[in-house]
Amino acid sequence: MMSSLEVYYSDLWNKVIDEIQKSGKIDKVILDSFYRTSTLVSLTDSKAILVGDSEVSKQIMMKEALLIGEFFESIDGKTVKCEVLTRSEYKKMDISVPVQKIEEPFLSQTINNNILLNYNNVLPEYRFDNFVVGASNRECHAAALGCAYDPGNIYTPLFIYGNSGLGKTHLLNAIGNFVLNSNPMKKVYYTSGTDFVEKVVNSIQNKSIDQLKKELYDIDVLLMDDIQFLAGKEKSHEIFFSLFNELVNNRKQIVITSDRHPTEIKGLEERLISRFSSGLSVGLDSPEFETAVAILRLKISNQVSDDVIIDDDVIAYLASNFSKDVRSLEGCIKRLLFYAIQFSNRDHIDMALAIETFKGQVEAPAQGQEITANLIKRVVADYYGLTKQQLISKSRTSNIANARQIAMYLCRSLIDMPFVKIGEEFGKRDHSTVMSACRKVEASLKKDTFYRQAITELESQIRSK
Repeated sequence: MMSSLEVYYSDLWNKVIDEIQKSGKIDKVILDSFYRTSTLVSLTDSKAILVGDSEVSKQIMMKEALLIGEFFESIDGKTVKCEVLTRSEYKKMDISVPVQKIEEPFLSQTINNNILLNYNNVLPEYRFDNFVVGASNRECHAAALGCAYDPGNIYTPLFIYGNSGLGKTHLLNAIGNFVLNSNPMKKVYYTSGTDFVEKVVNSIQNKSIDQLKKELYDIDVLLMDDIQFLAGKEKSHEIFFSLFNELVNNRKQIVITSDRHPTEIKGLEERLISRFSSGLSVGLDSPEFETAVAILRLKISNQVSDDVIIDDDVIAYLASNFSKDVRSLEGCIKRLLFYAIQFSNRDHIDMALAIETFKGQVEAPAQGQEITANLIKRVVADYYGLTKQQLISKSRTSNIANARQIAMYLCRSLIDMPFVKIGEEFGKRDHSTVMSACRKVEASLKKDTFYRQAITELESQIRSK
Protein backbone atom coordinates (compact mmCIF):
# COMPACT_ATOMS: atom_id res chain seq x y z
CA MET A 1 0.00 0.00 0.00
CA MET A 2 1.32 3.45 -0.95
CA SER A 3 2.15 5.92 1.80
CA SER A 4 0.49 9.34 1.82
CA LEU A 5 3.75 10.89 0.56
CA GLU A 6 3.96 8.41 -2.33
CA VAL A 7 0.34 9.16 -3.23
CA TYR A 8 1.14 12.89 -3.20
CA TYR A 9 4.19 12.39 -5.43
CA SER A 10 2.21 10.20 -7.81
CA ASP A 11 -0.64 12.72 -8.12
CA LEU A 12 1.77 15.63 -8.58
CA TRP A 13 3.80 13.84 -11.29
CA ASN A 14 0.61 12.90 -13.16
CA LYS A 15 -0.49 16.55 -13.04
CA VAL A 16 2.89 17.64 -14.43
CA ILE A 17 2.62 15.12 -17.27
CA ASP A 18 -0.96 16.19 -18.04
CA GLU A 19 0.07 19.86 -18.18
CA ILE A 20 3.03 19.06 -20.44
CA GLN A 21 0.67 17.15 -22.73
CA LYS A 22 -1.76 20.07 -22.83
CA SER A 23 1.08 22.40 -23.77
CA GLY A 24 1.98 20.29 -26.79
CA LYS A 25 5.69 20.74 -26.09
CA ILE A 26 6.34 16.98 -25.86
CA ASP A 27 4.61 14.42 -28.05
CA LYS A 28 1.92 12.27 -26.42
CA VAL A 29 3.55 9.01 -27.54
CA ILE A 30 6.78 10.07 -25.79
CA LEU A 31 4.88 10.98 -22.63
CA ASP A 32 2.98 7.69 -22.62
CA SER A 33 6.04 5.53 -23.34
CA PHE A 34 8.62 7.16 -21.07
CA TYR A 35 7.12 9.73 -18.70
CA ARG A 36 4.05 7.84 -17.49
CA THR A 37 6.15 4.76 -16.75
CA SER A 38 8.49 6.84 -14.57
CA THR A 39 8.11 7.81 -10.91
CA LEU A 40 8.67 10.92 -8.81
CA VAL A 41 10.53 9.65 -5.74
CA SER A 42 11.80 12.81 -4.09
CA LEU A 43 10.93 16.52 -4.07
CA THR A 44 12.58 19.29 -2.09
CA ASP A 45 12.55 23.07 -2.46
CA SER A 46 15.38 22.83 -4.97
CA LYS A 47 15.41 19.35 -6.49
CA ALA A 48 13.06 16.74 -7.98
CA ILE A 49 14.31 13.18 -8.49
CA LEU A 50 12.59 11.04 -11.11
CA VAL A 51 13.19 7.33 -11.67
CA GLY A 52 12.93 6.22 -15.30
CA ASP A 53 11.79 2.80 -16.45
CA SER A 54 14.97 2.31 -18.53
CA GLU A 55 18.20 3.93 -19.62
CA VAL A 56 16.37 5.25 -22.69
CA SER A 57 13.73 6.86 -20.42
CA LYS A 58 16.48 8.55 -18.45
CA GLN A 59 18.14 9.99 -21.55
CA ILE A 60 14.84 11.13 -23.06
CA MET A 61 13.68 12.95 -19.92
CA MET A 62 17.07 14.47 -19.10
CA LYS A 63 16.93 16.33 -22.41
CA GLU A 64 13.77 18.06 -21.16
CA ALA A 65 14.89 18.56 -17.55
CA LEU A 66 14.50 22.35 -17.70
CA LEU A 67 11.04 22.10 -19.23
CA ILE A 68 9.93 19.58 -16.59
CA GLY A 69 11.21 21.93 -13.89
CA GLU A 70 9.13 24.77 -15.34
CA PHE A 71 5.94 22.71 -15.07
CA PHE A 72 6.76 21.69 -11.50
CA GLU A 73 7.04 25.39 -10.69
CA SER A 74 3.73 26.23 -12.42
CA ILE A 75 1.88 23.53 -10.44
CA ASP A 76 3.68 23.31 -7.11
CA GLY A 77 5.26 26.75 -6.95
CA LYS A 78 8.78 25.32 -6.42
CA THR A 79 11.74 26.20 -8.61
CA VAL A 80 13.45 22.84 -8.83
CA LYS A 81 16.27 21.22 -10.73
CA CYS A 82 15.27 17.82 -12.14
CA GLU A 83 17.46 14.76 -11.91
CA VAL A 84 16.57 11.49 -13.65
CA LEU A 85 17.90 8.10 -12.54
CA THR A 86 17.42 4.53 -13.68
CA ARG A 87 15.91 2.10 -11.19
CA SER A 88 19.25 0.42 -10.61
CA GLU A 89 20.91 3.79 -9.92
CA TYR A 90 18.13 4.75 -7.53
CA LYS A 91 18.45 1.48 -5.59
CA LYS A 92 22.10 2.30 -4.91
CA MET A 93 21.22 5.64 -3.32
CA ASP A 94 20.59 6.17 0.34
CA ILE A 95 17.74 7.82 0.16
CA SER A 96 -1.28 16.66 -25.78
CA VAL A 97 -1.06 16.63 -28.75
CA PRO A 98 -1.63 13.23 -30.42
CA VAL A 99 0.80 12.05 -33.05
CA GLN A 100 -0.29 13.69 -36.28
CA LYS A 101 -0.92 11.26 -39.09
CA ILE A 102 1.16 12.19 -42.12
CA GLU A 103 -1.09 11.66 -45.10
CA GLU A 104 1.65 12.21 -47.65
CA PRO A 105 5.42 12.12 -47.23
CA PHE A 106 7.07 15.54 -47.19
CA LEU A 107 9.57 16.22 -49.95
CA SER A 108 12.73 18.16 -49.24
CA GLN A 109 12.92 21.61 -50.77
CA THR A 110 16.35 20.78 -52.21
CA ILE A 111 15.08 18.05 -54.53
CA ASN A 112 15.59 18.75 -58.20
CA ASN A 113 14.96 16.88 -61.44
CA ASN A 114 18.37 15.21 -61.33
CA ILE A 115 17.93 13.71 -57.86
CA LEU A 116 18.65 10.00 -57.57
CA LEU A 117 17.14 9.36 -54.13
CA ASN A 118 13.49 9.61 -53.15
CA TYR A 119 13.93 11.31 -49.79
CA ASN A 120 11.29 10.89 -47.11
CA ASN A 121 9.52 8.03 -48.90
CA VAL A 122 8.35 6.42 -45.67
CA LEU A 123 5.00 4.62 -45.54
CA PRO A 124 2.54 6.88 -43.67
CA GLU A 125 0.36 4.04 -42.35
CA TYR A 126 3.13 2.74 -40.07
CA ARG A 127 3.30 4.85 -36.90
CA PHE A 128 4.18 4.39 -33.24
CA ASP A 129 0.60 5.00 -32.17
CA ASN A 130 -0.66 1.92 -34.06
CA PHE A 131 2.21 -0.39 -33.09
CA VAL A 132 1.07 -2.86 -30.41
CA VAL A 133 3.68 -3.05 -27.63
CA GLY A 134 4.23 -6.18 -25.52
CA ALA A 135 6.97 -8.14 -23.79
CA SER A 136 8.18 -9.54 -27.13
CA ASN A 137 8.91 -6.13 -28.66
CA ARG A 138 9.04 -3.59 -25.81
CA GLU A 139 12.84 -3.19 -25.93
CA CYS A 140 12.83 -2.63 -29.71
CA HIS A 141 9.94 -0.18 -29.47
CA ALA A 142 11.68 1.87 -26.76
CA ALA A 143 14.97 1.97 -28.68
CA ALA A 144 13.24 2.94 -31.94
CA LEU A 145 11.20 5.65 -30.25
CA GLY A 146 14.32 7.02 -28.57
CA CYS A 147 16.10 7.25 -31.94
CA ALA A 148 13.09 8.98 -33.48
CA TYR A 149 12.88 11.48 -30.63
CA ASP A 150 16.55 12.45 -30.72
CA PRO A 151 18.08 11.23 -34.03
CA GLY A 152 21.79 10.53 -33.97
CA ASN A 153 22.26 11.08 -30.26
CA ILE A 154 20.88 8.04 -28.44
CA TYR A 155 21.67 4.90 -30.44
CA THR A 156 23.31 5.00 -33.83
CA PRO A 157 23.43 2.60 -35.42
CA LEU A 158 20.36 0.82 -34.10
CA PHE A 159 20.18 -2.76 -35.41
CA ILE A 160 16.80 -4.52 -35.15
CA TYR A 161 16.69 -8.21 -35.97
CA GLY A 162 14.02 -10.89 -35.98
CA ASN A 163 12.06 -13.23 -38.20
CA SER A 164 9.87 -11.94 -41.01
CA GLY A 165 6.52 -10.49 -40.03
CA LEU A 166 7.33 -9.37 -36.48
CA GLY A 167 7.20 -5.59 -37.05
CA LYS A 168 10.68 -4.51 -38.18
CA THR A 169 9.38 -2.60 -41.21
CA HIS A 170 6.64 -1.02 -39.08
CA LEU A 171 9.20 0.33 -36.60
CA LEU A 172 11.49 1.64 -39.37
CA ASN A 173 8.68 3.62 -40.97
CA ALA A 174 7.35 4.74 -37.59
CA ILE A 175 10.76 6.32 -36.91
CA GLY A 176 10.64 8.08 -40.28
CA ASN A 177 7.11 9.38 -39.73
CA PHE A 178 7.91 10.60 -36.23
CA VAL A 179 11.02 12.47 -37.42
CA LEU A 180 9.18 14.06 -40.34
CA ASN A 181 6.26 15.02 -38.13
CA SER A 182 8.69 16.76 -35.77
CA ASN A 183 10.83 18.31 -38.51
CA PRO A 184 9.50 18.07 -42.09
CA MET A 185 12.76 19.44 -43.50
CA LYS A 186 14.77 16.42 -42.31
CA LYS A 187 16.03 14.18 -45.09
CA VAL A 188 14.82 10.71 -44.21
CA TYR A 189 15.75 7.90 -46.59
CA TYR A 190 13.96 4.56 -46.29
CA THR A 191 15.20 1.74 -48.52
CA SER A 192 15.47 -2.02 -48.59
CA GLY A 193 18.72 -3.91 -49.07
CA THR A 194 17.68 -5.04 -52.55
CA ASP A 195 16.65 -1.53 -53.61
CA PHE A 196 19.96 -0.14 -52.35
CA VAL A 197 21.90 -2.69 -54.39
CA GLU A 198 19.81 -1.87 -57.47
CA LYS A 199 20.40 1.86 -56.93
CA VAL A 200 24.17 1.31 -56.78
CA VAL A 201 24.18 -0.89 -59.90
CA ASN A 202 22.13 1.63 -61.90
CA SER A 203 24.29 4.55 -60.82
CA ILE A 204 27.42 2.70 -61.97
CA GLN A 205 25.83 1.93 -65.33
CA ASN A 206 24.65 5.55 -65.72
CA LYS A 207 27.99 6.91 -64.52
CA SER A 208 26.24 8.81 -61.72
CA ILE A 209 27.90 7.10 -58.75
CA ASP A 210 29.45 10.37 -57.52
CA GLN A 211 26.03 12.04 -57.54
CA LEU A 212 24.58 9.07 -55.60
CA LYS A 213 27.29 9.33 -52.96
CA LYS A 214 26.72 13.06 -52.60
CA GLU A 215 23.00 12.58 -52.03
CA LEU A 216 23.54 9.67 -49.62
CA TYR A 217 25.97 11.71 -47.54
CA ASP A 218 23.30 14.42 -47.21
CA ILE A 219 20.85 12.09 -45.42
CA ASP A 220 19.78 12.93 -41.85
CA VAL A 221 18.11 9.59 -41.06
CA LEU A 222 18.95 6.36 -42.92
CA LEU A 223 16.43 3.54 -42.55
CA MET A 224 17.57 0.32 -44.24
CA ASP A 225 15.33 -2.73 -44.25
CA ASP A 226 16.69 -6.29 -44.73
CA ILE A 227 20.37 -5.47 -44.94
CA GLN A 228 21.14 -9.19 -45.32
CA PHE A 229 20.50 -8.72 -49.05
CA LEU A 230 23.74 -6.72 -49.28
CA ALA A 231 25.63 -9.93 -48.53
CA GLY A 232 28.08 -10.79 -51.30
CA LYS A 233 27.56 -7.48 -53.17
CA GLU A 234 31.10 -6.07 -53.16
CA LYS A 235 30.45 -2.64 -54.67
CA SER A 236 27.34 -2.10 -52.53
CA HIS A 237 29.43 -3.02 -49.48
CA GLU A 238 31.97 -0.38 -50.41
CA ILE A 239 29.36 2.35 -50.91
CA PHE A 240 27.48 1.44 -47.74
CA PHE A 241 30.68 1.28 -45.66
CA SER A 242 31.63 4.77 -46.80
CA LEU A 243 28.07 6.02 -46.19
CA PHE A 244 27.97 4.46 -42.73
CA ASN A 245 31.19 6.16 -41.63
CA GLU A 246 30.11 9.52 -43.04
CA LEU A 247 26.74 9.51 -41.27
CA VAL A 248 28.08 8.27 -37.93
CA ASN A 249 30.88 10.84 -37.96
CA ASN A 250 28.30 13.57 -38.54
CA ARG A 251 26.00 12.26 -35.79
CA LYS A 252 23.26 11.25 -38.19
CA GLN A 253 20.81 8.47 -37.37
CA ILE A 254 21.15 4.98 -38.85
CA VAL A 255 18.59 2.23 -38.23
CA ILE A 256 19.05 -1.18 -39.85
CA THR A 257 16.94 -4.33 -39.83
CA SER A 258 17.72 -7.93 -40.66
CA ASP A 259 16.22 -11.38 -40.22
CA ARG A 260 19.15 -12.37 -38.01
CA HIS A 261 21.78 -10.94 -35.66
CA PRO A 262 24.58 -9.12 -37.55
CA THR A 263 27.16 -11.73 -36.52
CA GLU A 264 25.01 -14.45 -38.16
CA ILE A 265 24.74 -12.81 -41.59
CA LYS A 266 26.98 -14.72 -43.97
CA GLY A 267 28.58 -12.71 -46.77
CA LEU A 268 28.79 -9.36 -44.94
CA GLU A 269 32.24 -7.88 -44.58
CA GLU A 270 33.74 -8.17 -41.10
CA ARG A 271 34.35 -4.42 -40.94
CA LEU A 272 30.60 -3.80 -41.43
CA ILE A 273 29.66 -6.30 -38.74
CA SER A 274 32.15 -4.64 -36.40
CA ARG A 275 30.57 -1.24 -36.97
CA PHE A 276 27.07 -2.57 -36.41
CA SER A 277 28.29 -3.86 -33.05
CA SER A 278 29.32 -0.33 -32.06
CA GLY A 279 25.67 0.63 -31.64
CA LEU A 280 22.71 -1.19 -30.12
CA SER A 281 21.36 -4.52 -31.40
CA VAL A 282 17.88 -5.54 -30.24
CA GLY A 283 15.78 -8.56 -31.21
CA LEU A 284 12.07 -9.02 -31.88
CA ASP A 285 10.35 -12.23 -30.72
CA SER A 286 7.07 -13.81 -31.73
CA PRO A 287 4.22 -12.06 -29.89
CA GLU A 288 3.26 -13.64 -26.57
CA PHE A 289 -0.39 -14.42 -25.91
CA GLU A 290 -1.43 -11.03 -24.48
CA THR A 291 0.28 -9.11 -27.29
CA ALA A 292 -1.24 -11.42 -29.91
CA VAL A 293 -4.70 -10.74 -28.45
CA ALA A 294 -4.07 -6.97 -28.54
CA ILE A 295 -2.89 -7.18 -32.16
CA LEU A 296 -5.97 -9.18 -33.13
CA ARG A 297 -8.31 -6.69 -31.47
CA LEU A 298 -6.60 -3.81 -33.30
CA LYS A 299 -6.82 -5.60 -36.67
CA ILE A 300 -10.45 -6.52 -36.03
CA SER A 301 -11.37 -2.93 -35.14
CA ASN A 302 -9.86 -1.79 -38.45
CA GLN A 303 -11.56 -4.45 -40.58
CA VAL A 304 -14.85 -5.36 -38.91
CA SER A 305 -18.01 -3.25 -38.69
CA ASP A 306 -19.82 -2.77 -35.39
CA ASP A 307 -22.50 -5.19 -36.61
CA VAL A 308 -20.11 -8.16 -36.51
CA ILE A 309 -19.55 -9.81 -33.12
CA ILE A 310 -16.52 -12.02 -32.49
CA ASP A 311 -16.53 -13.91 -29.19
CA ASP A 312 -13.60 -13.50 -26.80
CA ASP A 313 -12.83 -17.23 -26.81
CA VAL A 314 -12.45 -17.06 -30.61
CA ILE A 315 -9.84 -14.31 -30.25
CA ALA A 316 -8.02 -16.38 -27.61
CA TYR A 317 -8.16 -19.40 -29.97
CA LEU A 318 -6.59 -17.39 -32.80
CA ALA A 319 -3.94 -15.88 -30.50
CA SER A 320 -2.93 -19.34 -29.27
CA ASN A 321 -2.60 -20.88 -32.72
CA PHE A 322 -1.51 -18.13 -35.13
CA SER A 323 0.96 -16.01 -33.14
CA LYS A 324 4.09 -17.00 -35.04
CA ASP A 325 4.16 -13.46 -36.40
CA VAL A 326 1.91 -10.47 -37.07
CA ARG A 327 1.27 -11.50 -40.67
CA SER A 328 -0.09 -14.85 -39.52
CA LEU A 329 -2.46 -13.04 -37.16
CA GLU A 330 -3.61 -10.75 -39.99
CA GLY A 331 -4.10 -13.74 -42.28
CA CYS A 332 -6.20 -15.73 -39.81
CA ILE A 333 -8.54 -12.76 -39.28
CA LYS A 334 -9.01 -12.33 -43.03
CA ARG A 335 -9.73 -16.05 -43.48
CA LEU A 336 -12.19 -16.08 -40.57
CA LEU A 337 -14.11 -13.07 -41.91
CA PHE A 338 -14.12 -14.47 -45.44
CA TYR A 339 -15.43 -17.83 -44.25
CA ALA A 340 -18.09 -16.23 -42.04
CA ILE A 341 -19.43 -14.05 -44.86
CA GLN A 342 -18.97 -16.41 -47.82
CA PHE A 343 -20.10 -19.73 -46.34
CA SER A 344 -22.24 -19.02 -43.29
CA ASN A 345 -23.53 -15.49 -43.85
CA ARG A 346 -23.28 -14.83 -40.11
CA ASP A 347 -22.46 -11.66 -38.19
CA HIS A 348 -21.82 -13.54 -34.93
CA ILE A 349 -18.57 -15.50 -35.01
CA ASP A 350 -18.43 -18.10 -32.25
CA MET A 351 -16.02 -20.91 -31.39
CA ALA A 352 -17.84 -23.50 -33.50
CA LEU A 353 -17.49 -21.36 -36.61
CA ALA A 354 -13.81 -20.65 -35.86
CA ILE A 355 -13.02 -24.37 -35.51
CA GLU A 356 -14.88 -25.10 -38.75
CA THR A 357 -12.96 -22.31 -40.53
CA PHE A 358 -9.53 -23.64 -39.58
CA LYS A 359 -10.32 -27.35 -39.73
CA GLY A 360 -7.19 -29.17 -40.83
CA GLN A 361 -4.92 -26.23 -39.91
CA VAL A 362 -5.28 -26.34 -36.13
CA GLU A 363 -5.64 -29.23 -33.72
CA ALA A 364 -9.20 -29.19 -32.40
CA PRO A 365 -9.56 -29.23 -28.58
CA ALA A 366 -10.02 -32.81 -27.40
CA GLN A 367 -10.80 -34.45 -24.09
CA GLY A 368 -8.92 -37.43 -22.72
CA GLN A 369 -6.20 -37.21 -25.34
CA GLU A 370 -2.87 -39.00 -25.05
CA ILE A 371 -0.06 -37.02 -23.44
CA THR A 372 2.28 -35.81 -26.17
CA ALA A 373 5.01 -33.18 -26.51
CA ASN A 374 2.54 -30.94 -28.33
CA LEU A 375 0.05 -31.21 -25.46
CA ILE A 376 2.76 -30.39 -22.92
CA LYS A 377 3.92 -27.39 -24.94
CA ARG A 378 0.36 -26.09 -25.26
CA VAL A 379 -0.42 -26.42 -21.55
CA VAL A 380 2.89 -24.86 -20.44
CA ALA A 381 2.51 -22.02 -22.94
CA ASP A 382 -1.04 -21.28 -21.73
CA TYR A 383 0.05 -21.45 -18.08
CA TYR A 384 2.76 -18.82 -18.59
CA GLY A 385 0.81 -16.65 -21.02
CA LEU A 386 3.07 -17.56 -23.96
CA THR A 387 2.63 -19.28 -27.30
CA LYS A 388 3.97 -22.63 -28.48
CA GLN A 389 6.04 -20.74 -31.06
CA GLN A 390 7.84 -18.85 -28.30
CA LEU A 391 8.72 -22.08 -26.49
CA ILE A 392 10.62 -23.37 -29.52
CA SER A 393 12.06 -19.98 -30.52
CA LYS A 394 15.64 -18.84 -29.97
CA SER A 395 14.56 -16.25 -27.42
CA ARG A 396 16.56 -16.24 -24.18
CA THR A 397 14.22 -13.92 -22.31
CA SER A 398 14.05 -15.23 -18.74
CA ASN A 399 10.31 -15.97 -18.64
CA ILE A 400 10.41 -17.79 -22.00
CA ALA A 401 13.60 -19.72 -21.15
CA ASN A 402 12.14 -20.79 -17.78
CA ALA A 403 8.90 -22.05 -19.37
CA ARG A 404 10.89 -23.85 -22.08
CA GLN A 405 13.03 -25.66 -19.49
CA ILE A 406 9.92 -26.76 -17.57
CA ALA A 407 8.27 -28.05 -20.75
CA MET A 408 11.42 -30.04 -21.57
CA TYR A 409 11.49 -31.47 -18.06
CA LEU A 410 7.83 -32.51 -18.28
CA CYS A 411 8.43 -34.22 -21.62
CA ARG A 412 11.13 -36.25 -19.90
CA SER A 413 9.28 -36.97 -16.64
CA LEU A 414 5.77 -37.61 -17.97
CA ILE A 415 6.39 -39.48 -21.23
CA ASP A 416 10.05 -40.47 -20.85
CA MET A 417 10.95 -38.89 -24.17
CA PRO A 418 14.64 -39.26 -25.19
CA PHE A 419 16.79 -36.13 -24.82
CA VAL A 420 17.53 -36.07 -28.55
CA LYS A 421 13.82 -36.20 -29.42
CA ILE A 422 13.02 -33.45 -26.91
CA GLY A 423 15.71 -31.30 -28.52
CA GLU A 424 14.08 -31.77 -31.92
CA GLU A 425 10.68 -30.79 -30.49
CA PHE A 426 12.08 -27.54 -29.06
CA GLY A 427 13.70 -25.88 -32.07
CA LYS A 428 16.27 -28.58 -32.93
CA ARG A 429 18.30 -28.00 -29.79
CA ASP A 430 21.25 -30.20 -28.85
CA HIS A 431 20.57 -33.05 -26.39
CA SER A 432 23.10 -31.56 -23.95
CA THR A 433 20.97 -28.40 -23.78
CA VAL A 434 17.94 -30.51 -22.86
CA MET A 435 19.90 -32.39 -20.19
CA SER A 436 21.06 -29.11 -18.68
CA ALA A 437 17.48 -27.77 -18.66
CA CYS A 438 16.19 -30.86 -16.85
CA ARG A 439 18.95 -30.61 -14.24
CA LYS A 440 18.09 -26.97 -13.58
CA VAL A 441 14.42 -27.79 -13.08
CA GLU A 442 15.27 -30.68 -10.73
CA ALA A 443 17.54 -28.41 -8.69
CA SER A 444 14.82 -25.73 -8.43
CA LEU A 445 12.25 -28.33 -7.33
CA LYS A 446 14.39 -29.20 -4.31
CA LYS A 447 14.68 -25.67 -2.96
CA ASP A 448 11.71 -23.62 -4.26
CA THR A 449 8.21 -24.28 -2.86
CA PHE A 450 6.46 -22.10 -5.45
CA TYR A 451 8.37 -23.82 -8.24
CA ARG A 452 7.17 -27.23 -7.00
CA GLN A 453 3.62 -25.92 -6.83
CA ALA A 454 3.79 -24.70 -10.45
CA ILE A 455 5.10 -28.08 -11.67
CA THR A 456 2.37 -29.90 -9.73
CA GLU A 457 -0.34 -27.70 -11.25
CA LEU A 458 1.05 -28.21 -14.74
CA GLU A 459 1.21 -31.99 -14.33
CA SER A 460 -2.40 -31.99 -13.11
CA GLN A 461 -3.58 -29.90 -16.06
CA ILE A 462 -1.73 -32.10 -18.57
CA ARG A 463 -3.16 -35.33 -17.15
CA SER A 464 -6.69 -33.92 -17.11
CA LYS A 465 -6.68 -33.02 -20.80
